[in-house]
Amino acid sequence: MAGVWELSKVAATGLLAQSLEQRAEGGHVTSLLDPWTLTGPETSGWTRVLYSAGVSPLMECPLLPPQRGGMGSEGDPVCPSEEAWTWQPWSMASPKNARSPGWTRPIAQCMAGTKPKASAPGPDLPRPGTEEHLDAHDSQSSNSSMTTRELQEYWRTQKRCWKHVKLLFEIASARIEEGRVSKFVMYQIVVIQTGSFDSNKAILERRYSDFEMLQKKLLKTFREEIEDVVFPKKHLMGNFTPEMISERKLALKEYLGLLYAIRCVRRSREFIDFLTRPELKEAFGCLRAGQYTKALDILVRTVPLQEKLTSHCPVMVVPSLCAMLVCHRDLECPAEAFAAGERALQCLQAREGHRYYAPLLDAMARLAYELGKDFVSLQKRLEENQLRKPAPRGFTLKELTVQEYLY
Repeated sequence: MAGVWELSKVAATGLLAQSLEQRAEGGHVTSLLDPWTLTGPETSGWTRVLYSAGVSPLMECPLLPPQRGGMGSEGDPVCPSEEAWTWQPWSMASPKNARSPGWTRPIAQCMAGTKPKASAPGPDLPRPGTEEHLDAHDSQSSNSSMTTRELQEYWRTQKRCWKHVKLLFEIASARIEEGRVSKFVMYQIVVIQTGSFDSNKAILERRYSDFEMLQKKLLKTFREEIEDVVFPKKHLMGNFTPEMISERKLALKEYLGLLYAIRCVRRSREFIDFLTRPELKEAFGCLRAGQYTKALDILVRTVPLQEKLTSHCPVMVVPSLCAMLVCHRDLECPAEAFAAGERALQCLQAREGHRYYAPLLDAMARLAYELGKDFVSLQKRLEENQLRKPAPRGFTLKELTVQEYLY
């Protein structure tokens, strides 16, 4: 780093000098320009500005005097000697922008031999006395010597940490199928979770008429919210040409992404049903027919997507998890059935009034007894629930699940 100036009254050129002079009071700089937010920490006393010709933007290095050197002949404070000053870099950050990389508060430490008086703590003042601060004083913050590339990589990492997990939609492929009356195009939708490796990506198929039905349902409830979302129009001719199919794939991908970006839409029953109901309806139909293996195969592929879509309301996935329990149990896989039941109980939490709560506890207690697990606590919870809410004999878990997705 090169070019260090001591400033008592700023005399420089350009935007930085103008900003500093406008913020000077009584010959001392009271605020510095923060390179990230164009604002700066309010400091008092003397200040240094450290300019690096190799790193941009500027770095602020406020200095607090450890002790006044007494009063001069005319009553003005005397600045202590050069050796009495210590400084801590702002690490290209400021308290007003706490997300800036490596932000540390300045530390004043007396090296002149006289212990300074501790100032009253305030919202923007450093708090003295921690070993962490002393370590920071001994070694300059790592971010203060970052190159531009390192800073960019740092911010990319931070952005990934702050970013909320969301779903990404892709139209992976499309194929033409012959229906009973006419042919149509079937689009394969791949749904993956961003922000981490997703081993449970969902793959489903929908035709253009399914998208069209979704749009009509959403317009009834969210007309104002989706007024800027463009739905791919239907064409009377040329719907099966490779060019048209490719163009529609891109348009449908953008359509799903725009819908998911609207919070009330992505949490709506219409949007969730569009992505999960056809598969769940087929799975529960197989369950009613006693085709447990086929039902499980569909549920294993669909439930992870349903959980991602209903993270705001986990209780919505309880019927599907209970269906998995029933299938595993009837296939004589009690351990897998118990694991599915534990997930369902976690979704229900303390919702003792839910219609699945008592039947699920009863099934879990029986499975726990079979597996040699703690069934007493589950039985006790069931008895307490029945005492609080007496009711005639209710449905068993299987009788309850087979009634789902009938229409």
